[in-house]
Amino acid sequence: MSLLEGSVGVEDLILLEPLGEKSLLKNLQLRYENKEIYTYIGSVVISVNPYQQLPIYGPEFIAKYQDYTFYELKPHIYAVANMAYQSLRDRDRDQCILITGESGSGKTEASKLVMSYVAAVCGKGEQVNSVKEQLLQSNPVLEAFGNAKTIRNNNSSRFGKYMDIEFDFKGSPLGGVITNYLLEKSRVVKQLQGERNFHIFYQLLAGADAQLLKTLKLEQDISNYTYLNQEMSRVGGMDDASNFRAVQSAMSVIGFSEEEIQQVLEVTALVLKLGNVELTGEFQANGIPASGIRDGRGIQEIGELVGLNSEELERALCSRTMETAKEKVVTELTVIQAHYARDALAKNIYSRLFNWIVNRINESIKVDTREKKKVMGVLDIYGFEILENNSFEQFVINYCNEKLQQVFIELTLKEEQEEYKREGIPWTKVDYFDNGIICNLIEHNQRGILAMLDEECLRPGVVSDSTFLAKLNQLFSKHSHYESKVTQNAQHQYDHTMGLNCFRICHYAGKVTYNVNSFIDKNNDLLFRDLSQAMWKARHPLLRSLFPEGNPKEASLKRPSTAGAQFKSSVAILMKNLYSKNPNYIRCIKPNENQRQGQFSPELVAVQSRYLGLLENVRVRRAGYAYRQGYKPFLERYRLLSQSTWPHWHGGEREGVEKIMGELSMSSEELAFGKTKIFIRSPKTLFYLEEKRRLRLQQLATLIQKIYRGWRCRTHYQQMRKSQILISAWFRGNKQKKHYGKMKASALLIQAFVRGWKARKNYRKYFRSGAALTLSNFIYKSLAQKFLLGLRNNLPSTNVLDNRWPAAPYRCFDTANRELQKLFYQWKCRKFWDQLSPKQVQILREKLFASELFKGKKASYPQSVPIPFRGDYVGLQGNPKLQKLRGKEEGPVLMAETVKKVNRGNGKTSARILLLTKRHVIVSDSKKSQAQTVIALDNLAEVSVTSLQDGLFSLHLSEMSSVGSKGDILLISDHVVELLAKMYQAVLDATQRQLSVTVTEKFSLKFKGSDVAVTVIQGSGGSGMGKLIFKKKGSNSLEVTVQ
Repeated sequence: MSLLEGSVGVEDLILLEPLGEKSLLKNLQLRYENKEIYTYIGSVVISVNPYQQLPIYGPEFIAKYQDYTFYELKPHIYAVANMAYQSLRDRDRDQCILITGESGSGKTEASKLVMSYVAAVCGKGEQVNSVKEQLLQSNPVLEAFGNAKTIRNNNSSRFGKYMDIEFDFKGSPLGGVITNYLLEKSRVVKQLQGERNFHIFYQLLAGADAQLLKTLKLEQDISNYTYLNQEMSRVGGMDDASNFRAVQSAMSVIGFSEEEIQQVLEVTALVLKLGNVELTGEFQANGIPASGIRDGRGIQEIGELVGLNSEELERALCSRTMETAKEKVVTELTVIQAHYARDALAKNIYSRLFNWIVNRINESIKVDTREKKKVMGVLDIYGFEILENNSFEQFVINYCNEKLQQVFIELTLKEEQEEYKREGIPWTKVDYFDNGIICNLIEHNQRGILAMLDEECLRPGVVSDSTFLAKLNQLFSKHSHYESKVTQNAQHQYDHTMGLNCFRICHYAGKVTYNVNSFIDKNNDLLFRDLSQAMWKARHPLLRSLFPEGNPKEASLKRPSTAGAQFKSSVAILMKNLYSKNPNYIRCIKPNENQRQGQFSPELVAVQSRYLGLLENVRVRRAGYAYRQGYKPFLERYRLLSQSTWPHWHGGEREGVEKIMGELSMSSEELAFGKTKIFIRSPKTLFYLEEKRRLRLQQLATLIQKIYRGWRCRTHYQQMRKSQILISAWFRGNKQKKHYGKMKASALLIQAFVRGWKARKNYRKYFRSGAALTLSNFIYKSLAQKFLLGLRNNLPSTNVLDNRWPAAPYRCFDTANRELQKLFYQWKCRKFWDQLSPKQVQILREKLFASELFKGKKASYPQSVPIPFRGDYVGLQGNPKLQKLRGKEEGPVLMAETVKKVNRGNGKTSARILLLTKRHVIVSDSKKSQAQTVIALDNLAEVSVTSLQDGLFSLHLSEMSSVGSKGDILLISDHVVELLAKMYQAVLDATQRQLSVTVTEKFSLKFKGSDVAVTVIQGSGGSGMGKLIFKKKGSNSLEVTVQ
């Protein structure tokens, strides 16, 4: 039961407290704003149009509502459809579903939802599915020909529809019958601003292909047709072209043949083309006004389209034949009368076409079998209307709603009375407003408004709307529900809203003022006999069948029934049909005039609620007992309120309910116990029960939580205790195992010592005391021999780079094994050394010096390792001049290379040739080959070089006595590693001292005049051998950037 728990507002207005229009509207608004569009009044469903698609429909929701009873889930249109279908199938009771509301309130969509639900839940099978498909496909066809865009609704039904769906004893659909009421045919020739004609006209022009349009003699441009509103050719969210294809498909599914579909479209095109027939004024020979056709092309195309003589059609439109029993008189029509005749013909053609389509659908879906059938009726009819200008259409519509309200009140009270009778509860008479007096005012056979209207239409002499109003004023001057200007003046009342041509009826939903203009014409609904005969003469089968009275053989001088009389008869048949069935109600409400989602207008909804009689409905339902429920669900819900029924009750359901209510000390006036249900008079009592149940649920929830927490703590404690016992057992067992292991090991050790002591004692007793030493020496020598022989067989290769060596088999040979490895490696090195030539020895020495000086210090050192040192980089053998620079006692030149000398003043460089001999460093001019600077190796104090990948170095002298020397020299060499390694060796050989080579980025140069500080930095260009940039920083500083 979801009526109170977790609901938004009150889901059933019977339980609304306090009850009033303001609280009712507030409840509907609250639910609407939370997208709860359905609300109950007992078994009546109120539906507020959401103007959007909500996720509350489809197979999932159909299955849900199929499995539950009416009040078990949230209010929904599926619930009332399911209740009606189950009552029809299981209880064999014919049902009807009455869907009412004003235009734009969602009646058509509601009827579609009911149809789709019934189609989904009823039986399956090929024949059943075919019937269901035909019933469902009738909707798009009737919507195309009977719906239009209005100011209030883009898809407004402009006719009333009642469909009887017939089922077999199993609940499977067999077929149906559709009855239509009062099509708004005046829309065919005229629409208000912002409205459209019927959908089919726009769908035909937008969706028909070029060949079909040519056959129908139509053009796609809507502006070419007088009967179509040019301002509203399109409707947002509606695709006329695709809808036209859907209509064609639906007609085929229903059973229309291709020929019938073509004929329907031809008659539709005929209506459009009639609107384009232009009439012009003429004069007869005697000067009497007449009319004629301005352009005969339109009449000719109509004649070709339906097989009609264009001259006969022109004569029928422009003249009228008056026939009596003795003579026949032909009268020419004026332009105004001809326009009326043309529009009357268009309206009649379309109205009769619509009736033909409904009858054709009935032929396809009718039930042929004579077996007993169950019937469910669905009524989708216009709601109560109060417009600014209310005419004949609003009068008959409101008359129909008066009758429906009368049925609703009577059947609701009847249903209440029958339920009380079934349950054995005394029925008390309910006071309510009986609108029978209003219905009698309208429909009385002799003194009703419709009877007076028919009498005025049939009366000879001058007849007008004013004479009709005068007759009403005379007849109903003292009627309590009738007002007019005359009756108000008689009672000395003044009302400026009442016009002279108006009368007012006090309907159940409020006062409505009707303007009597056109009442006579609309009630007569006359079509000149000439036009009927002309249509019958057409060679078009469908058009000819629409006008049977045009057949001269069947012609009758009897006047046809008026529109009011026909509608009154139809309403009487409908009421009889509704009284024979069990009613179910869906009240549709439009929340705003703008068709916007989420917008709720209380004033508009208040007017509609009065029209629909919602408050009156609630009061009738609450007049007796507001709430009733079966004993079983009531006991299940509230048995927790009594200690006798909670937690278990083994007695009867009624006894259990009586036990609960007795312990709660409920007043006997508030309760009534029926045969199967309990009845509660006031909603306050139900709310009291719900509040008690809520508090009891809190107590039970606390109790359950307490028991659960206790159970959880006990379980946790037992688990911890069990775990502790298990851990203790494992710990003690493990401890004992370890203790046992130690005791066993100790016992074995003691036993071993004892056995050893006994063995030694016996050995000393029976053998020499020196035997142990002899045995140990033998064993050691044997192991040593085995070790050495194994080492001989597993010696590594003689390659000096091979550092492999077998491990000692016993730890006692580790020291000896390391010494043997060292000796073997020294032997390999000596053997390798003996194989080298003196030149190779010299190269290795130089490489060794380079490693000691620059490994890990100079960035360019790794690049020089694989490159052999050449020594001569200037081609010394081919240059005698350079050879003369060295003295005869100098010996060979160790290094000859082109270097760059850095000018100490401006940092510029100049090319020089550097020769390194065993005693001197000679720097000569590269062009003249003349020695510029000669430095003795014993005067070379220190060399500074950077750690970067550049060739910059500085020779620091101990004294300035060298030839051509002005102080320390700053040079750049491409082979700086080789040069400084050879220079280091030469100094060592010549002076027996080690040359100091300093790797630094900051050093100082001594000159005769002053000292210069040199700073070398790495530039952003990279780390390769790049360009050196010298920059003077003052007089005593030089900055060198390595790019």
